[in-house]
Amino acid sequence: MKQFAQLFRKVEETNKTNDKVDALVHFFNEADDSDKLWTIALFSHRRPRRTITTSFLREWASEMSGVPTWLFEESYHIVGDLAETISLVLPNPTQKDERNLSDWIEYIQGLREVEEEEKKRAVFYAWKSLNQDERFLFNKLITGGFRIGISQKLMTRALSKHLDKPTNEIAHRLMGNWTPDSTDFQQLLLDDSISSDTSKPYPFYLAYAVEEKIEDLGDPDEWTAEWKWDGIRGQVICRESESFIWSRGEELVTDTFPEIAMMATKLPEGTVIDGEILGYENGSPLSFQALQKRIGRKKVTKKLLKEAPVVLMAYDLLECKGEDIRNQSLEERRLKLAEIVQDLQHPTLVLSESVKFQNWETLAELRKTSRERGAEGFMLKKKASPYLSGRKKGDWWKWKVDPYTIDAVMLYAQRGHGRRSSLYTDFTFAVWNGDRLVTFAKAYSGLTDKEFKEITAFVKNNTIERFGPVSSVKPELVFELAFEGIQESKRHKSGVALRFPRIKRWRRDKPASEANHLEDLKALLP
Repeated sequence: MKQFAQLFRKVEETNKTNDKVDALVHFFNEADDSDKLWTIALFSHRRPRRTITTSFLREWASEMSGVPTWLFEESYHIVGDLAETISLVLPNPTQKDERNLSDWIEYIQGLREVEEEEKKRAVFYAWKSLNQDERFLFNKLITGGFRIGISQKLMTRALSKHLDKPTNEIAHRLMGNWTPDSTDFQQLLLDDSISSDTSKPYPFYLAYAVEEKIEDLGDPDEWTAEWKWDGIRGQVICRESESFIWSRGEELVTDTFPEIAMMATKLPEGTVIDGEILGYENGSPLSFQALQKRIGRKKVTKKLLKEAPVVLMAYDLLECKGEDIRNQSLEERRLKLAEIVQDLQHPTLVLSESVKFQNWETLAELRKTSRERGAEGFMLKKKASPYLSGRKKGDWWKWKVDPYTIDAVMLYAQRGHGRRSSLYTDFTFAVWNGDRLVTFAKAYSGLTDKEFKEITAFVKNNTIERFGPVSSVKPELVFELAFEGIQESKRHKSGVALRFPRIKRWRRDKPASEANHLEDLKALLP
């Protein structure tokens, strides 16, 4: 555990990408294969399941530390993280245990079926044997709440250096439905074949947002444009007469969209299509609200299939007749994709049409019609581009319409987590409804650390009431919120729900009385 704790501390204490990669490479060079595998799993969100409830951990930490329960709970609300609170209040370790990361995870997993007293003895033993950093990680692992600020891209770079293999091969190997219980380091990253798992998707190619003038992209004849739809990015796979649907978040969602899975079984053998899963009816995309009814459903009823029909809007072809064709040009891949769609003639497979335009000015005018079409803007792709892994600048760009904005008053604040646990970073916002404020959105991103520190000082000096970790504050600070969409909602007091709300800027120039009204929000409803 000591090696892993040292790695965790190094990557948490720096914001520099190269330093994080170097720390990972050093760890991979020194650790044994089982620890490498579990580190890859943890850093790619494959966490072990929770084996002990947090209520037990809070009770036991209070007992072992001699801190009264009420004081422990108050400390927890201030720190904002249970694992960290426990690691801070416990006395210094009185013994040593040199188990490595994978041994401790096996230890934790072995507690799943045992009685409460045995769990308590095991947890006390661990707490007495580990230092503060190691205890923190043990607590995170035992609650199933481990998270770290390492992207898959950074881990891929580190493994590429460690193994001297191309990053795109590493990225592909890490995809799929594997766990440390179903594979080992050798099978996952070193075996000659990476196609043994018939369900394995490819890493998604992601686009950057257009930030400069659109004309800076050069000759429009070198580019293709497609409408950017608001759905779930996915890969549909047909291999060995089986079909699989993967979301961009590497979640297997085959059962959620049975009509697309059924269509996929009719695709030519060895086909992988990249596209967007969309609510779709009568030849037109539906709002994301319609698709939300399907998200997370393992069992889909006939009624839901009728209420929220979906299609795969096909963007790209990654595998054709069992051959990986990602290195072919977009033009070549699209021709083959069009043939497949045409031959299949299936209602749940729709080809994303290329938008014809002669110059950037024409496309800019078309972009203004995005919202009335139910689109977010355009995807721009170079015709000669291969299909790469991850987010790359140069060949693919998303040119979205400007977001909606609204000025809102902050009413509630909550502390953040990890390195921001001492700052108030999560906020609830309100707009005016007559002479009272009604909450309508939560947001936490978009401000600098300096601004968060200023707001934290304001919250401490202007708290009206406290509800556990949440503080209600004087309604004085105004912020401009940006969001991608708005829809009616019976679950919210305001009657509306926002899509992707975030803080655009702190409106220091506005008093609370000049914030927007609920009628301004409702005027944006489609």
